[in-house]
Amino acid sequence: MSGGSDPGSGPDSEASSGGDAQSDPPSDADPASADDPLTRVRESDVSLIVGGFLALYLGYVLVGIVAGLSPRGIFATVTQLTLLIAIYAMLTLSLNLHWGYTGLFNIGIVGFMAVGGYTFLMLTMQVAEPGVRSAGGLGLPFVVGLAGAVVAAAVLGFVVGLPSLRLRADYLAITTIAMAEIVRYFYQSNAFQQVELFGMSLGTGGGSGLVGDSTTPFDRYVYEAGWSEGLVDFLDETFRISGTLGPPIETLFDAIVLLVVVAGFYWLLKRTGGSPFGRVLKAIREDEDVANALGKDTGRFKMKSFMLGCALMGLAGALYVYFQLGNTVNPTVFRPRLTFFVWVALILGGAGSNTGSVLGAALFVGILFRGPLYVKNAVENIVAFPDSPATVAGALGGLLSLDPVPFLAFLFDNMGSLRIILLGVVLIVLMKRRPQGLLGHRKETAAAVPLVPTETTATGGLTPGSEGPEATDGGEPGGGGERP
Repeated sequence: MSGGSDPGSGPDSEASSGGDAQSDPPSDADPASADDPLTRVRESDVSLIVGGFLALYLGYVLVGIVAGLSPRGIFATVTQLTLLIAIYAMLTLSLNLHWGYTGLFNIGIVGFMAVGGYTFLMLTMQVAEPGVRSAGGLGLPFVVGLAGAVVAAAVLGFVVGLPSLRLRADYLAITTIAMAEIVRYFYQSNAFQQVELFGMSLGTGGGSGLVGDSTTPFDRYVYEAGWSEGLVDFLDETFRISGTLGPPIETLFDAIVLLVVVAGFYWLLKRTGGSPFGRVLKAIREDEDVANALGKDTGRFKMKSFMLGCALMGLAGALYVYFQLGNTVNPTVFRPRLTFFVWVALILGGAGSNTGSVLGAALFVGILFRGPLYVKNAVENIVAFPDSPATVAGALGGLLSLDPVPFLAFLFDNMGSLRIILLGVVLIVLMKRRPQGLLGHRKETAAAVPLVPTETTATGGLTPGSEGPEATDGGEPGGGGERP
């Protein structure tokens, strides 16, 4: 594509210019290779996500094999890891809509999760029997509970957004974190632990929380149909694992379901980012005053974005309660550090990138959050450490005497706390070396269709329907060709 031709000159004038105009060097590659489906898949962000997940799984499997862990234990660890990554990917994508697309500094994520989780359980729990001194639910179907969680979180987002979205800078952050704490103390209060409403016993359960039905749809529809046993037999015959994978199969199915939901989140945000609505959100992120001067009702657009992101967080909270917490919930689960973890995942992947959000969630959960504990269990399966020193001074004292065993014993014994320090160190290094994250500051398309005509390889002509060479957030090069 020519880059230095005179304004108004067409392709014929460029060809006769004798090379005065700067042009792209000719390529020896086959022009049809850009339209090859395998090439597009290889260069797309799907390959980044799949490759990242496979690399993470391979690392876990290799560590487990070296440590002598059982195949069942490795399989259970990987499936549980996938489930937790999916939950964090949903939350990170939702936050990316707020911060990465619109520039809304929301640090009340855990509050919207709590509303979604509690609403889901209050709608789906069985109706309490008369005289039972515990809160029950409405006994509604699973799908209705999810819909209720989405609506409740969106309504809370609307209520919070009415006064706070008019604020800027740090004031929105202060409002949202205050909301999250108010929600947590509301569910923890005994005043709403059990309430009689229309002859039914409802409530939040207070500090004890709520306990739903432990019988999952997987138990009802998969185990009773015999599908689980068939899958176990298939894995046993294929990998020679001696049929020991029965219980983790349920977690595998749960993880697959959540990955499908993550794909839905990704598709929704991808479509939103490429729509006129999404382009207005990005304009607000860059300069709200300019977007307002161009005639856009920025307040209305921010409210829509905020409510949509809150609704997605509520859905993620409901799925977190159902799949990760075993259909139980209590206020201690939704602490502010969960919001901090989601922000770390977004910073790792890169704000504004949906692919970065998914990869950031995988890196955070697999390496920074669960990785240290997995390595600890693997090492302790090989080496038996003595009792660890009670203080840091005692651990460092062994190093001075050239005996690293006390220090290693202290390190592995306190791995759960020390991983938070590791998380802080990684954040500091990332902010110093690459503040935009792994996939941040990527080029974005200005429209869903190309606005500038590009030159075709075959004829050298300009066709308004062909895609340009720049990659979108999805990372896929333009695959458009010459139109008739």
